[in-house]
Amino acid sequence: MNRDLVLHDWLAAGISLAAGALAALLLRAVLKRLAKHAERTRWAGDDIIVDALRPVAPGAALIAGVAVAGSLLPLTSRVSGLLNQSLTALLVLIATLSVARVIAGLVQSVAQSRTGVAGSASIFVNITRIVVLAMGFLVALQTMGVSIAPLLTALGVGGLAVALALQDTLANLFAGVHILASKTVQPGEYIRLSSGEEGYVVDINWRNTVVRNLSKNLVIIPNARLAKTNMINFTQPEQQLTITVQVGVGYESDLDHVEKVTLEVVDGVMAEINGAVPEHEGLVRFHTFADSRVNFTVILGVGEFSDQYRIKHEFVKRLHRRFREEGISIPAPTRTVAFHGEGPTPAAFGAAVPHQRGTSPSVLTDTGR
Repeated sequence: MNRDLVLHDWLAAGISLAAGALAALLLRAVLKRLAKHAERTRWAGDDIIVDALRPVAPGAALIAGVAVAGSLLPLTSRVSGLLNQSLTALLVLIATLSVARVIAGLVQSVAQSRTGVAGSASIFVNITRIVVLAMGFLVALQTMGVSIAPLLTALGVGGLAVALALQDTLANLFAGVHILASKTVQPGEYIRLSSGEEGYVVDINWRNTVVRNLSKNLVIIPNARLAKTNMINFTQPEQQLTITVQVGVGYESDLDHVEKVTLEVVDGVMAEINGAVPEHEGLVRFHTFADSRVNFTVILGVGEFSDQYRIKHEFVKRLHRRFREEGISIPAPTRTVAFHGEGPTPAAFGAAVPHQRGTSPSVLTDTGR
């Protein structure tokens, strides 16, 4: 000390500390009101910024009060310098945490706005947070007078050893970055792998891609495997898609009338069922003369992959009802079996036809298959 502490020094330091604490309380109250106001806005960025400032602003006010109090006390230059360095490093760490929260929140907000609220690309959020925290930690060490050059050298040498030991982990990390950067797969999209796994992409993190199937179960796929496998993305290049339903009618049916009735049903389903595409123009394509019917394909439009089951369900019910009203038959398959010479008798198949030996054939018609 340059001189002894007197009552005036204690009073001045106490007033500085009280002023810092009062400023911290005022800032906390102001930021609380700002947070309520930010909740009423549409932009999510103001919520993130205010939420990140709530710890740093009061902390900075307290640190400022302590710094002023320290400057008013008759401290030695060494103690004063150590106090200032410690307070500066503490302020840098608090600011770093706040900046990391702001940047990570903005990255996540941008990712959700691009891919939908159902998905999140946490790999970018985590990488951003780690980079900002590492930079802030190094700045804090530099502020404390610690040389970071040897530390960076040690990290460089140790990083090579770590990279060799964590080849699989790093492969998954860079594969995840590649998947997101190339926009091959984005959170919220529906995919199907060549190995059979399918579902909505929930998250792409630093190691795995999490997929939720229609049974609400999670399928965990390593990023490196996802980057190598063949897949179908049912969301790109657009989310709407077409589905087909196979139908058959009897040979005695008027096919022009069948087509007209079917298209009327398609139009009704497209206009009334949630998840359908109202502007979709239904298509009917006759394609096969089968054993007992004329088969055709009906093409429907759906908004996204999981809507197809509801659309098919409603279409089949309505089409069946209209066919019954219009007298259009949907015949069951029939099969004719001819017997020549010796062999199993038709009675063995439950037919009331006498068995005849010789070259005259016996004919069995099975209509229950």
